[in-house]
Amino acid sequence: MKITDPSFNYNKYGQGYSGHRQTEPEIAQYIDRALGPARTVLNVGAGSGSYEPTDRYVVAVEPSVAMRRQRLQLHRTPAVDAKADYLPFDDGSFDVATAFLTIHHWPDLAKGLKEVRRVTRGPIVILTYDPDALDTFWNVEYFPEVVEVERQRYVRIGDLISVLGGTCRVEEIPVPLHCVDGFQEAFYGRPEAFLYEEVRSAMSAWGFIREQEVLVRRLAEALASGEWDKKYGHLRTQPYFTGAMRLITSVPE
Repeated sequence: MKITDPSFNYNKYGQGYSGHRQTEPEIAQYIDRALGPARTVLNVGAGSGSYEPTDRYVVAVEPSVAMRRQRLQLHRTPAVDAKADYLPFDDGSFDVATAFLTIHHWPDLAKGLKEVRRVTRGPIVILTYDPDALDTFWNVEYFPEVVEVERQRYVRIGDLISVLGGTCRVEEIPVPLHCVDGFQEAFYGRPEAFLYEEVRSAMSAWGFIREQEVLVRRLAEALASGEWDKKYGHLRTQPYFTGAMRLITSVPE
């Protein structure tokens, strides 16, 4: 299927998002190192607040009212109602800017990143996915339609680096077996999770799939027959999985 608009309607479909998408401490350690000594942080596309540091001054930007409400329910700092391509801040207002699993929702990535750079004195830290590495995860076998949606939405790492400029570092992020952040690869060793609609609803790519039951049935049958375990059962005890998640740090020259 062809995706014409990469954005996901969080106001309509994201009401229970924060219940399944939370900060994974082991991933947060990579982010904390990337932030370095920065004291003031701009978090763009902040959602319900996952991965925001708690030991620094954070200003969050989030255009979805549903996500801003969930921040309050979680007792996080209220977010500014704004979008990446127009940030209501002065030039160089922040030590560092972050964007965690959000840039694939931005309709104009170049314009958004230009704005983020304008208001940031130091590094820009982005947590995203590499579309060229999506085939490393077994869901490409059972959910190729979902992977195709993701491939269209995610920005190729080389293209992202070109837009960011500066000196860029790319890190592959290993996902722990019992990851508490419910993105797709978090369930690499817990495939039964995909059988539950509330889990899938916290993954935006599934929101573009009309007949989810067809895809879910494929996996359910493979689990029932033992096919999945024959092929991938070793993942149930594998402590980490390194797939498509990447942390990009761009330092201005």
